[in-house]
Amino acid sequence: MGLAAGDTGRLAPGLVVGTVPVGGLTPAEARARLTGQPVAVPQVTVQAGKKTWTVPATRLGWSVDPAASVAAAVRASGDRDLWQKVRGMVGQAPTQTLPLVTRVDEARARAALEALTRDLATNPKNAAIFFDKTARRYALKPDQPGRRPNAAAAARTFAADPGQTRLSLPITEWPAQHTAAKLRPHVERGNRLMRPLAVKLQGTDRGGALTALQVADLYWVRESGIEPDEKTLRAAFDRLTGAVDRPAQNARFRLQGGKLVKVKEEAGRVTDRQAALAAFRKAVLDPAATSVVFASKASRPSLKLAGLPIPDQLELVASGTSTYHGSSAERRTNVAVAAANIHGYVVPEGGEFSFLSALGSITPENGFVGGLIISGGRTVEGLGGGVCQVSTTAFRALYQAGLPVTERHQHSYRVGYYEPEVGYEAAVYDPGLDLRLKNDTGGPLFIKAVNDNARSRLEVQVWGIKPERTVTVSPAVIHRYTPHPPAQYVVNRTLAPGAVRQVDWAKDGYDLSITRTIKDGKGTRTDQTRTSYKPWRAVYEVGPQ
Repeated sequence: MGLAAGDTGRLAPGLVVGTVPVGGLTPAEARARLTGQPVAVPQVTVQAGKKTWTVPATRLGWSVDPAASVAAAVRASGDRDLWQKVRGMVGQAPTQTLPLVTRVDEARARAALEALTRDLATNPKNAAIFFDKTARRYALKPDQPGRRPNAAAAARTFAADPGQTRLSLPITEWPAQHTAAKLRPHVERGNRLMRPLAVKLQGTDRGGALTALQVADLYWVRESGIEPDEKTLRAAFDRLTGAVDRPAQNARFRLQGGKLVKVKEEAGRVTDRQAALAAFRKAVLDPAATSVVFASKASRPSLKLAGLPIPDQLELVASGTSTYHGSSAERRTNVAVAAANIHGYVVPEGGEFSFLSALGSITPENGFVGGLIISGGRTVEGLGGGVCQVSTTAFRALYQAGLPVTERHQHSYRVGYYEPEVGYEAAVYDPGLDLRLKNDTGGPLFIKAVNDNARSRLEVQVWGIKPERTVTVSPAVIHRYTPHPPAQYVVNRTLAPGAVRQVDWAKDGYDLSITRTIKDGKGTRTDQTRTSYKPWRAVYEVGPQ
């Protein structure tokens, strides 16, 4: 016969659960005894990828189950025969040891395993396209898949078999959105596009070219493919058209042997911008294209020889001055050449003054020499340094004459040569940055430049039919001031050890404006010229240690 039902019967003599004797006890007494006994907690080794941890099983939700252990003892008692029970009554029952029944709280196990392996979980990392400056090519940083140890699977395994002392967490992986394999065709195409590109103006022998690196600056290599950089593409197009265009030359005066002589007008040929820009964009994005022809159109002069005014019959409309004390010999040469080139330029009635047209190209053949210019965020040696002294002086004269400004550019930082009239200046660059003002005086204008090298003084005069108006230009109003950043030191290995040479000078930053007031028969009106000077750091070159 078996053990009586419920907690009123007795467990068979000789039974041991774990290390605790429970024979002869009621199930309730056995549960109470097991609950109060210390238990040896096994250590479990957890492995995820290449990392392992050894932790007490209790940390993973492991525990002894007294009720299940006693239930096993009850079942064992029922299996023993009457003879074994009789022997047990007289003290001869054999000992039977049953293991403790253990269990695992799966939720606790999962939480503990997730906490333990948290540092191993990584999100996917997309491949990245970048330009390798050393190799001068587009390249790829590889992608990385997302990885996460599967704590839920390991917790289920442990709950199914609490006796395990080693748990292995499978690693779940999933790919990045942009893998190297997907992006590689874009990178390869980007590198094929990076080649020299020649440009020619249709119907002329004029041409220009972009280097491979200059072409590479005209597009982006992105995850979605090749995208044109419209801003730099248009800027490059403007520079190229400035180089290849041959605008019509109006009739004008020039100084020859100290006398003004008439120069006949010339027809020209310029870019048909809409058609040429479309062809340029298409060529840039076609790796097979090595050259592109810009569509052209005729350029007709607006002032012919017969229309030139007689200078002696004109009156002084306005003038502008500037000084250039401290200029180098090269800068003085460029000021003199530029002043002579614009002297005698005539702006027809209703026409537009273009400083670059009046000046001609800034080339050695046109008399210009090297000098300091602002380029690429630095003050560097370049052809034509000092030309802006003349453009600034011309701007002051034409602005004082009340002419509407159609194009004007500023210098990057505050230039001492144009003081004390801060902000009252105009920068030019050939090709691309011009100074343009509309002639609204009702008659032609004659430009006269008077350069006094001995006194370092330049004056540009505007002669014409003086309109009935008065013009007042206010001093600059500073709206914001920004101090210059700390100096930068750059190693120049061509210098002697310990030598120091200053190559750029500190300038504070300013946001400012000048206001022009014009009074004429139409009433009074004002306009503003705004300037934003960057704070500029001093730069020193130092010899190697």
